[in-house]
Order: sequence, then C-alpha cells, then structure tokens
Amino acid sequence: MLKLASKNRTRQRIHRRIRARVIGRGEAPRLNVYRSLNHIYAQVIDDSRGQTLVSASSLDKEVRKTVKSGGNVAAAKTVGQILATRAKAAGVARVVFDRGGYGYHGRVKALADAAREGGLKF
Repeated sequence: MLKLASKNRTRQRIHRRIRARVIGRGEAPRLNVYRSLNHIYAQVIDDSRGQTLVSASSLDKEVRKTVKSGGNVAAAKTVGQILATRAKAAGVARVVFDRGGYGYHGRVKALADAAREGGLKF
C-alpha cells in the first residue's frame, strides 16, 4: 500500500512541474488527461477563464456502447476521438497537451494520437 501512495505522490509532483509550464489559454486551451485503473478521463480547459470547455471519459454512454472495459487502449482511443469531435464542435482547433504526470505511452499516447487524428493540433 505504501508503494502505491508514493507512486501517486511522485506522479503529482511531476504533474505540478508540468503545470508550471503548460498553461491553457483561449487560443490554445489545455487538454488534460487523468487515468485511473478502470477508466480514462480527458478535459479541454481554458485556464485563463478557469472553465472546462469540453470533456469526455470512458464512462460516457457513447464509449460504453463500443468498448467493454474503460481501462484499456481501445477505450482511450475512443475517448480521444470523441473529445476531438466535441472540441471541434466547440470551436477548438489547437490545444496544449497536459499528460497529467503520466508517462507518454499506452493509454495516454493512444488518447493523444486519436485526438490528433480527430483534428486537434498539438
């Protein structure tokens, strides 16, 4: 149990360091990713206004229809595609990517690649 707690503290420390440099503004809001064991969540946030513009997660009904589990690469790809579609509908074309302190591989990379394929530029 102690190992998991320290692993999460390390991730949070890395995330604070990333957030010191990655700021979402009106012309390029921040695409934030949160990954749990069973699900993945993504938000497009305008930090200058303190407002979430669009969000998607593996808990959404659209995602639940297509994938069985929310904690795998297939779910992350679906969430990335849906997020890109919603962001384009909201008028967002460019974002800055905030990986949330997670390594850029696996589910985080799959979500980012799917968002890029969906038309988001970062």
